[in-house]
Amino acid sequence: MLMLGTLVNTGAVVMGSAIGLTARTRLPERVKVILMQALGLAVVAIGLRMALEAQHVLLAVSCLLLGGVTGELLCIEQRLDTLAEILRRILRSDSSRFVEGFVTASLLYLTGAMTIVGSIQDGTLGDPSVLLVKSLLDGVASVTLASSLGIGVMFSALPVFLVQGSITLLAAQLAFLSQPVVLDAINATGGLLILGIGINLLEIGRIHIGNLLPALFYAIAGALLFL
Repeated sequence: MLMLGTLVNTGAVVMGSAIGLTARTRLPERVKVILMQALGLAVVAIGLRMALEAQHVLLAVSCLLLGGVTGELLCIEQRLDTLAEILRRILRSDSSRFVEGFVTASLLYLTGAMTIVGSIQDGTLGDPSVLLVKSLLDGVASVTLASSLGIGVMFSALPVFLVQGSITLLAAQLAFLSQPVVLDAINATGGLLILGIGINLLEIGRIHIGNLLPALFYAIAGALLFL
């Protein structure tokens, strides 16, 4: 079935969010806090592992610096916030953390090599296995995020569907992204971005992850020079 992995992933985010929203009213605030802290620690660990396993760490650092400058000049995170706010108004949601939930979840679910690798495998080989594993991870994360950040997390399913679906449909043209050197660069850079998301979830500081997104494109371009 075409785009099976993306459809399952989208459904997992929606279902996980629905469970989190249902449990939200029944969970004491202290439980929500510890759940977010646990998720934040897990995200930090995943980000560190991805970054430290990479062979071209200096490339990732350079791309992160270039990406940060580019993102700030383009005001990417502000545009994401504006998009989320427009969506909140259309849905007439009164959630005070809609924007935060939408942006945080979208970045978490789409920043990483599993998105690219899984989508390309699904599109070229008809093998959705990587995206099915990602679906499980995203579904569990959605439960925790939605219980704390609200319904905005559920609507992160929209960019998941659009981005992963687009890569799947264009997989034949994007097959170069599955080259080991490119995946290594994406993993290293994506790992640093995911680490930043974990720091935000733990409320250690506030990193504008959205403005660092161009780093992924620089990572791909830089890695292609090694092919």
